Amino acid sequence: MEKEFSTAEPVSASCESITPTKVPTESENKESSKGVKEAATDLTTSAAADTTTRTTTAKTTTTKESSTESVLHPKPTKSQIHWAPLTVPLKRRMQMLVLLIWTCMIPICFSVYFYAMCYPFLWPLILAYTTYLVFDKAHESGGRRISWFRHSRIWRHFAGYFPISLVKECKLDPDRNYVFGYHPHGIISMGALCNFGTEATHFSSLFPGIVPSLLTLESNFKIPFYRDIIMALGLASVSRKSCENILSSGPGRSIVIVIGGAAESLTARPGVTDLILKRRLGFIRIAIKHQAPLVPVFSFGENDLYDQLDNAQGSIVWIVQKKMQALLGFTVPLFHARGIFNYDMGLMPFRHHVVTVVGKPVQVPALDEGQTEPTREQLEAVQKEYIHELESIYHKYKDVYAKDRKRDLCIID
Repeated sequence: MEKEFSTAEPVSASCESITPTKVPTESENKESSKGVKEAATDLTTSAAADTTTRTTTAKTTTTKESSTESVLHPKPTKSQIHWAPLTVPLKRRMQMLVLLIWTCMIPICFSVYFYAMCYPFLWPLILAYTTYLVFDKAHESGGRRISWFRHSRIWRHFAGYFPISLVKECKLDPDRNYVFGYHPHGIISMGALCNFGTEATHFSSLFPGIVPSLLTLESNFKIPFYRDIIMALGLASVSRKSCENILSSGPGRSIVIVIGGAAESLTARPGVTDLILKRRLGFIRIAIKHQAPLVPVFSFGENDLYDQLDNAQGSIVWIVQKKMQALLGFTVPLFHARGIFNYDMGLMPFRHHVVTVVGKPVQVPALDEGQTEPTREQLEAVQKEYIHELESIYHKYKDVYAKDRKRDLCIID
């Protein structure tokens, strides 16, 4: 800012040579003061703008650094697990308890068996039971069905967990034997166990005179104590000898086979129904030899009870599962579902409605005189009719019981 007063010439020793300074007028003072204020305002504005620019630049730099840090070190997100409330009704708690016990039944039975060995005074009993376990063949003739156990209230809690229900398409003649084909396999075939291994869904009332035996792997009857539990439910071995023994044991005696087996369990996923059926001719052969009509059974919701890890063909998981199946006759899908106290993580099945529809029987051709085995043409003709009836069940009820499906029924093999 320029000086407001200045001397025109340097000061002299003489008084006469001094030139008087001009005194500014009042108007000039006002204008000068106004100019000072404007200059000060301009400086303040400039400083503020400069400060704002520096602040904006700093914020931008900080934002960039923060963005980079969030990429390199992402912040943990909140848990996505949905916990069950404490106010769950006692009835549902009982259902969960029954499912938990059944899911853990095999490890429980093994634990009891080996724990008993720790006490020498029980060794004679353990030895006697082990001998019985090795030589007993009751599982090849229909098991040791116990009526009160099949009708126990425990199984009503089991069925109510999902829930599971049974639908009857037509009446079955109690004077004939039948071969029921159950689809899909799912992960553990909960619907098959509940409908044909217990009376929770009133099978005997819907189909009076029909006595079904649900068939399972021979290896299940090598498990101590567990074998006795499933035989009390009427389960039997899926071996050919077992099938023939049951179908020959009298009118109404029938077998239930989960057709897809272990291979189909590897394709079980929510909303998807991929069946392995085209190469399954053994159950048709047995049905023709014993003149037992084939009854297709489709269980909506069976595949929705569990999910499993990705096991696309050729993946490491798929290779390991296939090798296990080749060695042991079964495989274990790497499944997961919900927990006891949460809805998102665990090994308990999801609560999803399972509706099992028992279709119309497919008649089988009679063997010619002297013919002991059905021909390939007979097997394929019956299979074609069986698949047609199975697909009819699916398409009839899919919009009622499979509304959340991702795609329709597909027979992949």
